[in-house]
Amino acid sequence: MPNHTAEQPWVSARPAPALHRTLWQWCHTHLWPTPGQAVVSVLLLIALLWWLPTALNWALWRAVWQADADSCQALRGVGACWGVVSEKYRLILLGRYPFEAQWRPVVATLALVTALVLSCLPIFWRRNLALLWLAVWLLFFGLMGGGSWWGVPTGLSRVPSDQWGGLPLTLMLATLAISLAFPLGVLLALGRQSALPALRSVCVGYIELVRGVPLISVLFMASFMFPLLLPSGTSPDVLMRVLVGITLFSAAYTAEIVRGGLQAVPLGQVEAAATLGLSYWQTQRWVVLPQALTHVVPGLMNNFIAIFKDTSLVTIVSLYELSGALGLAISGDPNWRPFKIEGYLFITLIYFVFCFAMSRYSLWVERQLVHR
Repeated sequence: MPNHTAEQPWVSARPAPALHRTLWQWCHTHLWPTPGQAVVSVLLLIALLWWLPTALNWALWRAVWQADADSCQALRGVGACWGVVSEKYRLILLGRYPFEAQWRPVVATLALVTALVLSCLPIFWRRNLALLWLAVWLLFFGLMGGGSWWGVPTGLSRVPSDQWGGLPLTLMLATLAISLAFPLGVLLALGRQSALPALRSVCVGYIELVRGVPLISVLFMASFMFPLLLPSGTSPDVLMRVLVGITLFSAAYTAEIVRGGLQAVPLGQVEAAATLGLSYWQTQRWVVLPQALTHVVPGLMNNFIAIFKDTSLVTIVSLYELSGALGLAISGDPNWRPFKIEGYLFITLIYFVFCFAMSRYSLWVERQLVHR
């Protein structure tokens, strides 16, 4: 038998990993760790260097920035015409909202974006945050709709919801759909894991049915078929029907993501909670859901980004959100119609900014959860 009590030689400690690596070390790790990846990196770099001057020449050096259709036509195919954005930005960003009242969607959008930013900061994660959101939604719908809300006059002219559009409509639909779909998806996931056969069958049937059809068909059903099922003379607002359709569709996908997190929680955690005398909902609230949601943060954020982009489909039911407002702004004007690519690049930048911010915030949340 070996003598484990004998003195063992000391092993010298390895140096700590460098926090600030040089550019060469970063390139060696990410660009050419193997000969095959080095070849691919070199080929991509050559293609980028060949394509970049042409792209910069078209997008910047030869571009037309003024709202001058004649200058754009003269340089068509040679330089970009960003004048279409200068000329049509109001219609692109705000849709068909009345021109004289466009300050209202601007203020409403700024309030909504401010609430979203504050909600991402841990210092504001308090119960008063719900009151903030209640005030923001009252302000948003009060400014956008005008008229009177719940019998309280706003002093503003009434603007029907079918004239809302552009970025305010996109942000409103995405924010409300995410906020409503997430708790509904959690309940569906818990129901699918339930020991009650009837409840489990209903949740499974709903999830599989909704996930088996495209969102376009759900929007058509919500916009055109649902009113036929209601009593004559009663029909909810089209915006409300579309919001309900997106929410119910997104909740099914959210439920499957959350179910994956629930399955990752060891059964021993649930048994330990039962041993301590915790009820079912106490177990879910304090033991299971915190661990399950931590596991699926990337999947949830991916679903939220998909919801944000899926709002572009409401154009098919005559609600002109950001991409629909672009088509409305350019298609009806023959002077600017040839420059729709520049318009699409403009709204692509807007979508990218919001989606990239959501992605980076997801990474930050993951890091916070890891270090807890």
